Amino acid sequence: MTFFQVTLIIIAVLLGIMGILYLVGRKMQSKMDEQKSLIDQHKTVTSILIIDKKKLKAKDANLPKNIHDQIPKYLRFRKLPMVKAKIGPKITTLLCDDKVFNDLPVKKMVKVELAGVYIVGFKGAKK
Repeated sequence: MTFFQVTLIIIAVLLGIMGILYLVGRKMQSKMDEQKSLIDQHKTVTSILIIDKKKLKAKDANLPKNIHDQIPKYLRFRKLPMVKAKIGPKITTLLCDDKVFNDLPVKKMVKVELAGVYIVGFKGAKK
């Protein structure tokens, strides 16, 4: 084989890999858009008292079993932003969006947008 043939084979393989990655990326983007619209449909504004916030693994957090089972396998071993909050008389552990996690104040009453046990947005501290 000549240098030209080897180069053509390498270029063909790289183009094939790039095509596969493009298709997988489009599929994942459509799933993400679908989940985003579902979250937007179900979010509600709620006042909560934030007790603590940490980045924990899903198995170390005090999440209900059905929530733990719904977490994708690739996220189960990764540290996720978790917020321990008091909603009414009940203390629960909530998952949090990365963008919102850094802005949440600890030991304050806050209005947040909740979608199930997922904190989507943050409205600010109550005075």
